[in-house]
Amino acid sequence: MSQGNDYTPPKVWSWEKASGGTFASVNRPVAGPTHEQALSVGEHPFQLYSMGTPNGVKVTVMFEELLALGHQEAEYDAWLIRIGEGDQFGSGFVAINPNSKIPALVDRSGDEPVRVFESGAILLYLAERFGEFLPSEHGARTETLNWLFWQMGSAPFLGGGFGHFYAYAPEPLEYPIDRYAMEAKRQLDVLDRRLAETRYLAGDTYTIADMAAWPWYGQLVLGRLYDAAEFLQVQEYEHVMRWAKEIDARPAVQRGRMVNRTFGEPAMQLHERHDASDFQHKTQDVISS
Repeated sequence: MSQGNDYTPPKVWSWEKASGGTFASVNRPVAGPTHEQALSVGEHPFQLYSMGTPNGVKVTVMFEELLALGHQEAEYDAWLIRIGEGDQFGSGFVAINPNSKIPALVDRSGDEPVRVFESGAILLYLAERFGEFLPSEHGARTETLNWLFWQMGSAPFLGGGFGHFYAYAPEPLEYPIDRYAMEAKRQLDVLDRRLAETRYLAGDTYTIADMAAWPWYGQLVLGRLYDAAEFLQVQEYEHVMRWAKEIDARPAVQRGRMVNRTFGEPAMQLHERHDASDFQHKTQDVISS
């Protein structure tokens, strides 16, 4: 890889498989499946195929919050999709999400299965399905959707931009790191100014907008994302920090963080979730070990 003035883009781009980087083995310029791989199906109405990245955490938090409210029909099976090994390119997964990104959901509660892909779409689908975490009043609903779609449009600059070049690129490059660090801090400032006015993103009520933004920006300021808290001086964003800590303390959020997680402390990893008792079993396993 060249940097600075040594690189001139070719007239026609071609795929260089040896470009390097953490995800080089699974990144490619074409869509569609690479292999046949059927997906498992459990006994619950909702079948989630995901991994415990920020986008995956959005949905597992939503499910755990719904169950905490007593919506037993929101029971779900969470199957692990190991994106580093290319599970998202299996034929079964691609049939649910042609974009080959986690998370992907199948609702099997009706006569015909319904597929839902893109994390924001899944949050909206579940909110409407259960009548929770999305206000019915027109203005409040609109404000919630404003921040939900803000997150969906902004996070790629944080993850694919800053996160990639700061944490995953094969070598540090000053220009993209500076460019995306500036954008990451701008986004944090947007949130901080909003949260200086309101308890949660859409107002005084916890909504799917918070569930969408917290796994990215909340975990960033809590020091759990890209090991970049000091680099970005996140302590400057006191209102984001207050919001992040408040949501982090919710029991459903703590459970949701564990599901489909394959990294970090073993106590926080529940690779698959098929029943609420799986959390208890995980705790007992950690204690006994």
